[in-house]
Amino acid sequence: MKLVFLFGLLRAGFSQAHFAFGRVGVNGNDVGGEYEYIRPHSMALVGVSTSPTVGFTSEYLRCNKYTKPSKTLAVAAGDKISFILAQPSRQRIIFDHPGPGLIYMSKAPASGVDSYDGSGDWFKVMESGICARNGTAPNPKVDWCHYLSDRLEFTIPKTIPPGEYLVRAELLAIHFALHWGEVQVYGECAQLNITGPGGGSPGPLVKIPGIYNLSDPGFAYDLEKDPPIALPYIMPGPKLWSG
Repeated sequence: MKLVFLFGLLRAGFSQAHFAFGRVGVNGNDVGGEYEYIRPHSMALVGVSTSPTVGFTSEYLRCNKYTKPSKTLAVAAGDKISFILAQPSRQRIIFDHPGPGLIYMSKAPASGVDSYDGSGDWFKVMESGICARNGTAPNPKVDWCHYLSDRLEFTIPKTIPPGEYLVRAELLAIHFALHWGEVQVYGECAQLNITGPGGGSPGPLVKIPGIYNLSDPGFAYDLEKDPPIALPYIMPGPKLWSG
């Protein structure tokens, strides 16, 4: 009983280290304020969590529980875009949960990105998994390429068709996935208007929700064991499109 109680306290403590993407950057420079170009939502620093009965089925997986559109930022194909964690009370927040980072894009219909709910097609443009450090075997508790950073970044493919897009950044926290069936999905959407020559055909195209299952190998990590198991890491979701 004491062991169960202790693990419950430990689990509760882990669950309070939350974060959210609040700002964007372009080519290394911060642009705008908190939630100026990222859709604001009512969940503060709390992600969308799965359960063994619900899984990855919530429509809030697209852009969290957003309350209104944001401004739309004009950028160009080939620009480097940063999704930067919100920093409430001037306190630096960093990624401190084990799990991959991913970025998806979805082209808005002719009606424009402001009224687009993300129910169309998405494709993956960035994934950040496990990195070996100092020549040692990577540890999936801490050896994530973005671990202790405050941002996820990607370069807009140069051949992407021009137009308005939702761009969705997320971190999947997997520390309770195997034993509790809980994956914490920290994800928000920016609104971008992209110019460029086009010519590419993004894919594979997927729907959100619908890209993950609790049975995916990327969630089957027993992080309580030492050393951790199940390397190499298998990224969840569709294949990457690089343009």
